[in-house]
Amino acid sequence: MNTTWSAVKSRLAFLGKTGPPPTSAVAGDVVPVAADSVRSYDIVMANTETAQVPEDISGRPRRMPVGGISWRHTFRALRHRNYRLFFWGQLVSLIGTWMQQTAMSWFVYEITNSKFLLGAVAAIGSAPMMLFSVWGGSLADLYPKRSILIATQSAQMICAFLLAIGVWAGFANATFIVVLAALNGVAMGFDMPARQAFTVEMTSREDLLNAISLNSSIVNGARVIGPSLAGLMIGAVGVSACFLFNGLSFVAVIIGLLMMPNCRFSNGTSTSFRRRNMPGTESSIRSNILACA
Repeated sequence: MNTTWSAVKSRLAFLGKTGPPPTSAVAGDVVPVAADSVRSYDIVMANTETAQVPEDISGRPRRMPVGGISWRHTFRALRHRNYRLFFWGQLVSLIGTWMQQTAMSWFVYEITNSKFLLGAVAAIGSAPMMLFSVWGGSLADLYPKRSILIATQSAQMICAFLLAIGVWAGFANATFIVVLAALNGVAMGFDMPARQAFTVEMTSREDLLNAISLNSSIVNGARVIGPSLAGLMIGAVGVSACFLFNGLSFVAVIIGLLMMPNCRFSNGTSTSFRRRNMPGTESSIRSNILACA
């Protein structure tokens, strides 16, 4: 009976009602509980943007969003003028970039009818981004990121205009396309690290995650819109128009960057490239060798 009453008492304590043991409670009996003794335990959170998550659930105290999500909160990083200029410029530029990629592949296959060159142009344009991004990250730590972005965007703009002129004038061949694709890839290798790190300087700490998510949204959105517009433009006015549009799209980015006088530009430190990057690179190589052994 003692064991049974302990279980009943703990259950009643959870429901918010305790009291003396019923005289008729014996082992195996079902103890009736009044309906008004059962409390509802609905979790009510404050009408705030964030709420504290218990440590026993998350492992450590942290805050997470709760409640409704409005359009104002979805695009709250756009309240910063510098990021707003960057956002719209990047949206137009990335659409133009994907238009150029689609038009370049179409043009190479049209003039060569070679599946190998079609893949080779894509590989040659992407390989420098992987190779030079290490140097690009180190450069972004040493020099103002806005200056790097203006230089890399200008280089990509020149490549796009050269492609447009070459296709329109009729002297563009496979070699011409491959060389410009490689040069454009080198410029993008230096551009990507500086562009991603530049987001920190255009927004506040509170809006940084929102800015990163908006960057991802325009990258994926441009990946859908760009090739679609390229197909329509190739059928309507020709391949050279896609290259011309991409060249003009960089003008929007460069103008937006020049209109950012209030960014928190950082000049980095004078640490050499080897001291910054070689320990991590050597560690990565050793890990890959051990994994393959």
